[in-house]
Amino acid sequence: MALSTPVSGLTLPWLVLLLFLEIPGAGAQKFQLLQPQGAVSVSAGETLTLTCFVTGPAPVGPVKWFKGLGKDRQLVFSDLGSFPRVTRAVSGSNTDFTTHQWQRPKERDYRCVKVKKASGPDEEIGSGAGTNVTVRASPSAPSVSGPPSGAEPDPSVTFTCTSGGFSPRDITVTWLKNGAKLPAPEPRILPEHESVSYNMSSTVGVSLTPGDAHSQLTCQIKHSTLLAPLHGTYNLSDALRVPPRLRVGTDPAAPVTLNESVTFTCHAEGFYPKDASLTWLENGNETHLGKSSPLAENPDGTYTLQSSLEVKATEQRNRSMFTCRVVHDSQPPVSASEMLRISQPPPEPGKDDTLSDAGQSLFSSPALWIGLFLEKVLTAAFLLFLFLRSKE
Repeated sequence: MALSTPVSGLTLPWLVLLLFLEIPGAGAQKFQLLQPQGAVSVSAGETLTLTCFVTGPAPVGPVKWFKGLGKDRQLVFSDLGSFPRVTRAVSGSNTDFTTHQWQRPKERDYRCVKVKKASGPDEEIGSGAGTNVTVRASPSAPSVSGPPSGAEPDPSVTFTCTSGGFSPRDITVTWLKNGAKLPAPEPRILPEHESVSYNMSSTVGVSLTPGDAHSQLTCQIKHSTLLAPLHGTYNLSDALRVPPRLRVGTDPAAPVTLNESVTFTCHAEGFYPKDASLTWLENGNETHLGKSSPLAENPDGTYTLQSSLEVKATEQRNRSMFTCRVVHDSQPPVSASEMLRISQPPPEPGKDDTLSDAGQSLFSSPALWIGLFLEKVLTAAFLLFLFLRSKE
């Protein structure tokens, strides 16, 4: 920034006064220490100009600038000493003690003080009315952060907005979800004591839903140094994780006929993000016979994955368990299962299977043949007995 001229920032009356004071013999006046600036606002990094004039005859001694009041005040400038960041506006003047400060000013009260040289300690014989300095600094662009890992749909997920380096401390924070205002507590502003620079932190609880894959969260801040609000945005898809819902079914529906082809279908629905893998297991053993369809995006931004597995309903597979297992977003796997059940073949029309099977079983019995043989032997013996008796 260009160096300010000796009359920089002065109004016409003060210029006239300054010229009058610099004219030798302009008239005897009573000693006064004039500090015309009651309040000054300066942006951070700009040069702070503090104005002070002496009128009338003044005793020998310097004019000093102090920051603050009482015992805690600090010496800012004096002609006697080294103050590399502070210069006189009019070097060597006995009436104009205006200074330029290049150090970052603090929000404090600044006063010029006239000191009288004495044989002992210097005596302060006058003080200006004081200048209240306000430092103006714009806040940094807000930054929004979410949960450290993916969050499942929940009534309240916490997000944080931060900004810093601003002054004065008054700042307004507004949270928006898809343009709609959200209720949020007052921001926390640090440090709590007086400072030339403040930092802000604001939190809000957001209700996450599966449809928030397309939603955006906005942190808006307003400050007296800004011509327009600053915005920080966060895509809720970066924080959202929706686990899949699984459904497994068969075509045709169970039970099925022996040696019939059966298709198991697995639907993994409504998950986000789209990173997911699907595998089939038969009785706990992984099988590579499944066939997956392309990943499909739903209108709400979630995804659906479908896979089918075709098997033959053999007698060995009766009551076998077929499981669809999905690993989503590096989370523990989720699964759903369906059992293969085979029905007995129907009887042929007009044939009593029960009697047929019973007859076949009866005639194939050895006991039956032995009984028939003994019956024949006894019958023959009885007939022989009757024949021999009739001969007598």
